[in-house]
Amino acid sequence: MKKNLSPMIIVAMVLAGLLLIVVGFGVFQVASLKSQVQEAQMENEELRLNNEQLQLTNEFDMLNAEFQQYEDQAHRLANDTILAKYTAAKAKVEQLMQELKSEKVKSQARIKELQNEISTLKGLLRHYIAQIDSLNKENAGLRAENTEIKAQNERLSSRVQEVTRSNETLSERMTLAEKLNVTGVSLVALKKNGKVEKNVTKAKQLKVSFTIPQNNSTPVGEKTIFLRIINPEGQLLGGNGSFSFEGKSVPCTARKGIEYAGDELAGVTLYWDVNTTLTPGDYTVELFTDGYRLASRHFTLKK
Repeated sequence: MKKNLSPMIIVAMVLAGLLLIVVGFGVFQVASLKSQVQEAQMENEELRLNNEQLQLTNEFDMLNAEFQQYEDQAHRLANDTILAKYTAAKAKVEQLMQELKSEKVKSQARIKELQNEISTLKGLLRHYIAQIDSLNKENAGLRAENTEIKAQNERLSSRVQEVTRSNETLSERMTLAEKLNVTGVSLVALKKNGKVEKNVTKAKQLKVSFTIPQNNSTPVGEKTIFLRIINPEGQLLGGNGSFSFEGKSVPCTARKGIEYAGDELAGVTLYWDVNTTLTPGDYTVELFTDGYRLASRHFTLKK
């Protein structure tokens, strides 16, 4: 016959059962909470990595934007290794960015590598921009110097032109001063005996007379005076060779050599023997020497 359990033992057994239940529940809760904590930690880590990747993406985009401002000046560094280094680092960063975007689980090691690469890229860009800025300042200085040199050259050119014009004017004045002058030019018809013939149709000879004033600026020496007489019909009378005038060969009526010493020569005469019947009207007398025209005068000879 079994003995009846005492109330104390029964209470103890109930309490032990309850304790086991509480302990089991506690263990379950702890395990569940630990799992939730781990899951939250993983989510936080992924969020942190995503945030770091986003920050790196923004930094990379900012670097690209800053580089674009100087990209059109890259030809200035065509022989420099900094551009090649920057381009290589930029390509590596782009590869890492694509790799991280394609991974479901982000790698802290890759993020760290990307951070290092972008840091290197920043340094290269700063070096690159510093070189470009230095070149820009140097070029600005050269442009300013070139502008000043250009201005100096323009002033010098203007001065040279001014001196040239002054020399040309002086040369023209000297040329004019050296030229012979003639005064008292006359044209008369002569008879066979050398006396004046009033009826031009009966003239046997035409005489042109003039005076050469004193001119100390004219080079002394032998000079040839060329005479041209144009009749009323516009034809040149006679033909005694030709002379050079303004780049052309010009026929003349008569010529005469004189010795000029700078003093006045009065009564210089040139003659043309009439070999045709002359007509009344206006005759033109032209005198030349040393390649320039001394005088051009008009005379009326009557019948």
